[in-house]
Amino acid sequence: MEYRQLGRSGLKVPVLSLGTGTFGGRGEMFSKWGTTDVQEATRLVDVCLEHGLNFFDTADIYSSGASEEILGAAIKGRRDQVLIATKATFSTGDGPNDKGSSRFHLIKACEASLRRLGTDHIDLYFMHGYDALTPPEESLRALDDLITAGKVRYIGCSNFSGWHVMKALATSERYGLARYASYQGYYSLIGRDYEWELMPLALDQGLGTMVWSPLGWGRLTGKVRRGQAGDGRIAQGGAAGGPIVDDEYLYKVVDALDIVAEQTGRTVPQVALNWLLQRPSVSNLVIGARDETQLRQNLGAIGWSLTDEQVRMLDEASQRTPIYPYWHQRDFDERNPKPTRW
Repeated sequence: MEYRQLGRSGLKVPVLSLGTGTFGGRGEMFSKWGTTDVQEATRLVDVCLEHGLNFFDTADIYSSGASEEILGAAIKGRRDQVLIATKATFSTGDGPNDKGSSRFHLIKACEASLRRLGTDHIDLYFMHGYDALTPPEESLRALDDLITAGKVRYIGCSNFSGWHVMKALATSERYGLARYASYQGYYSLIGRDYEWELMPLALDQGLGTMVWSPLGWGRLTGKVRRGQAGDGRIAQGGAAGGPIVDDEYLYKVVDALDIVAEQTGRTVPQVALNWLLQRPSVSNLVIGARDETQLRQNLGAIGWSLTDEQVRMLDEASQRTPIYPYWHQRDFDERNPKPTRW
């Protein structure tokens, strides 16, 4: 297992972490993602640790807290061997203060996550979304207090716009508060919007990016092709609320993945994951797995690298014209270089 530094922090993380959105299956949406129980989750943790994957990602809203509970049970007795990331901000109840990033909600949410996980600290605590109603200094002061209290080790943000992140970083610097060490966001071969602004920001400000849904909401598993809808989460309606992807664009990318997979003797998802691991700013990919077979296949994405020519082939197949002002900025690379060429 390869380990990378998480942004400018001193924390080393494996390049793959296991996402636990499939744990629990509670509620209409999460039941379509997976229904992994404690016994199955314990086996997945066993396999992960055997391969050096000691990082597990969850959130308080996954299966209404059941994901955290099951993960906590699966790591019981070996907490010192693992890193845990969880998240807060989204609604966890019907009350007016059961959501957001206020001091009131964050402290309450953190305490609840600690109880469900059966631990005394969270290694990486993410703001799951941006709360424009709460002043950033209030959120960051609360997070700083949680760090001082030993309940949180590092903090991060997820699904923020670029200016949201920069405002938070500036607030931390101004008041001497703990700084976001990581950004967690969507990025895949069929979802490269991250490269337009968030990637340059992460490189400039030293944020280690954790990628969620690196297989494009299940579209890059190799099961979805022309005339073939697949039998996974998408076929069951588990991609509802995700990004819309034009069919022809998807097929073009999958065609390129098929060629590279044949050249490398790897699977389509392994190639798609390996491409991401060669992108600037990426520290970690959050992989999902319904069962041990899927997990072992995804673990096969590491320990090798695509050639420059194979990367170019995948880059060209997945290239799309960015929105303004990013397409305009491409003509000024001498003074405004971009980490990738879209």
